[in-house]
Amino acid sequence: MTPEDRSSAIPPSPAGLAPPAAAVSTAAPVVPPPSENRFYYRFTPGQRLLHATLFTTFLGLALTGLTLRFSEARWAQAFAHAVGGFGAILFFHKTMAVLLTVAFLVHLAIILRRALLKRELGLLWGPNSLVPQPKDFSDLLAHFRWFLGRGPRPRFDRFTYWEKFDYWAVFWGMAVIGISGYSMWFAPYVARIVPGSWLNVALLLHGEEALLAAWFIFSVHFFNTHLRPGSFPMDTVIFTGRLSERELAEKHPEEYARLRAAGKLEALRVAPSERWFIAVGKTIGFIAITIGFVLLVLTLFSFV
Repeated sequence: MTPEDRSSAIPPSPAGLAPPAAAVSTAAPVVPPPSENRFYYRFTPGQRLLHATLFTTFLGLALTGLTLRFSEARWAQAFAHAVGGFGAILFFHKTMAVLLTVAFLVHLAIILRRALLKRELGLLWGPNSLVPQPKDFSDLLAHFRWFLGRGPRPRFDRFTYWEKFDYWAVFWGMAVIGISGYSMWFAPYVARIVPGSWLNVALLLHGEEALLAAWFIFSVHFFNTHLRPGSFPMDTVIFTGRLSERELAEKHPEEYARLRAAGKLEALRVAPSERWFIAVGKTIGFIAITIGFVLLVLTLFSFV
């Protein structure tokens, strides 16, 4: 039999396809599911330090400020007596205010330097920006539809709409609470510029806006950050600066998909945090949440 005869003796494959041995696989590569054991960088040490300063000074301001605000309540008088009187409370309140102001100005200087001098325009617009964008409003509406069982859960990017709200609330608080507080602190000088009656308005704004901010942080913010499903009982990312791959894929699916598609995910991979460090972060978090909830309950009962 000639080679041509042997070739013609091989039965053709169905539909004219090549024999199975010569077939080329076109199946997509198997992508492993997000892992609990792979971690990715999210917050720098500087960002975590600023946040630690922010929440420490805010707790200090809330504790001392609410004690002054409800000075006739038994719990406020007991606390003031334990630390040396209301004069000491006022001293600590002013100290915390200065530290928070310095942290705020440092953060603002870093943002302006990165955006204006280093031309990191992604801070001002885009998926890595904290500036509210059209997607945030569509995510908000989609989230409410999901709450009501009317649609799928929205796919969030690096920052969710409620995280951006929390971020910009600090600017609002520094404007209203900060300016009114410093106006009362330096009242003799301020009264040379504006009518003295405006200081009464400053006192009202300072007290009521601070109370609203404390109630919001101790209820809504604590729930969104630590107590909601997927984060309960403690979200440690702000302490460790890193997320597991599973958390990143579940909480920020748009960012996860974008980083994988661009081949940038592995560049952010880091080793897991030490257990002792996670334990310290959780301890600090639980102390902060406990103080916040106690103050929330005490101030609510002070109105009764």
